[in-house]
Amino acid sequence: MVLTRVFRAVGRSTLLEAGVAASGGAAAGQQGQALVRLPLRRKYTYRSGALKPMPEITPFGLFGVICTVIPGLLIGATISKNMANFLEENDLFVPSDDDDDDD
Repeated sequence: MVLTRVFRAVGRSTLLEAGVAASGGAAAGQQGQALVRLPLRRKYTYRSGALKPMPEITPFGLFGVICTVIPGLLIGATISKNMANFLEENDLFVPSDDDDDDD
């Protein structure tokens, strides 16, 4: 994607001379090199300067987040409880009843 921008910029001839203006003279190896000015990505305006329209605002906000998270937690807890019961009933995983705390 970056290379695409570079090639488009080169095609539009937005090249800057490398080192000629900065150092007063170009080195022998840098005469063919050039810097490319990439277009800026604007968040609020178009290239013409006109403002972009306001983004759509989700009307639910915090209420929507709560209504999504709580059922997800409840469903996850129910699935976990059912899987733990299934494993214990089929003797696939049975927690040990050893009391290591009492000496």
